[in-house]
Amino acid sequence: MHILIATDGSPESDLAVRLGEAVATITNGSLTLLIVIKHETERTQAESILIRTKTLIPEHVSLQTKIRVGQTAEEIVREVAANNHHLVIIGEESQRWLTSRLLAPTVERVISQLPCPVLVARGEIRPLRRVLVCESGRDPSLLNRLINQLSPLLRKVDKLTALHVMSQMAAAPGVRGWELRASANELMEKHTVEGSFLESDLARLAKLNVDLEAKVRHGLVVREILDEMQSGDYDLVVIGAHQGKGWERFLLDDLAHEIISQADRPLLVV
Repeated sequence: MHILIATDGSPESDLAVRLGEAVATITNGSLTLLIVIKHETERTQAESILIRTKTLIPEHVSLQTKIRVGQTAEEIVREVAANNHHLVIIGEESQRWLTSRLLAPTVERVISQLPCPVLVARGEIRPLRRVLVCESGRDPSLLNRLINQLSPLLRKVDKLTALHVMSQMAAAPGVRGWELRASANELMEKHTVEGSFLESDLARLAKLNVDLEAKVRHGLVVREILDEMQSGDYDLVVIGAHQGKGWERFLLDDLAHEIISQADRPLLVV
């Protein structure tokens, strides 16, 4: 697995480096440290940052460094396109969503434009043992992409939880009242529509040969995902993001944007 880490010497990017080292170690992957500068006059400073950052990575990890000149998001996208990286890791400080979407911060633009998964490093970096996958079941593309692109990583975790959130406001026609209070096992045992989605998810994830669990929460999607994130004490959370076309490719959908903005731990966007 080829892993690209965007760094600028900040504490947030150091988190990305430590997380990248952990991923590379368990997947036997290689790392590329990338720093983007706006002008050639900044190259000496960038080289100093890379020298210091390299000390965070053990010698057994295959490592190279690169400097690109330009705008950060655009150069990260160009680097991925040129060298076929499988995963991009970037550090970002957790914050409430107070700014306009039109500002398109670097993390949002990178996630929106890249064809590969992006891992946002945030909070405490721990061994990746418990992973939460937030998935509706109605679009199998998230799990398919996850398995196809990141199975070397996911096969090493201890437990993987597939979470569906059922919202009364978005409930499909014909959903009975008890279903909006039921557990995942109850929904699967009664062969409900949501239960069939859960069973399908577990069948796909079974290819990874890890301990699996299905969960259902009821309420507002973002709030329930954030609450489960906290109560389950997960080391990594996985969400999907829809890529738009034209000018919309620079923007994430509302749910992904809110979750990324408020998550307090590593978040993998597929």
